[in-house]
Amino acid sequence: MRIPGRELTPADHELIEHARVIVDANTDGEDGAHTMGAAVRGADGRMFGGINLYHFTGGPCAELVALGHARASGARELTTIVAVGNFGRGPVGPCGRDRQILFDYHPAIRVILPTPAGLRSIRIQDLMPLAAVWTLEEGTQPFDPALFTPEPPADPDA
Repeated sequence: MRIPGRELTPADHELIEHARVIVDANTDGEDGAHTMGAAVRGADGRMFGGINLYHFTGGPCAELVALGHARASGARELTTIVAVGNFGRGPVGPCGRDRQILFDYHPAIRVILPTPAGLRSIRIQDLMPLAAVWTLEEGTQPFDPALFTPEPPADPDA
């Protein structure tokens, strides 16, 4: 299986570090509930962070807290997101719920996660094959293959 994606940029590494600092500063320890930090970058370059709020009822993941932080700060267009585990675990891919929310609210966002080729930045569409779009106004929509266009080749001069 080909994993579409691109090499990380300096801005991607900066986002990973932002998430790492958040989780390192806020983890509860070996058996703690706050074990993931996340960071999301707005189109204007601002970064917003979050920490998970684990609860037996299914509290929000760090990615969702970071999305809420961005939204509350006025960011509407988000470009990249990453979640990082405590104790040096590094980037971790988003769970299914987070993937669906990212796809529905930020269909152009890129996700930094580990792949067989190492850390890569991958479009959310490529993490959601055959997904159906959901909107508040219209609910779940029929599958639309036009949403899943192949990623153009990377610009070798970029």
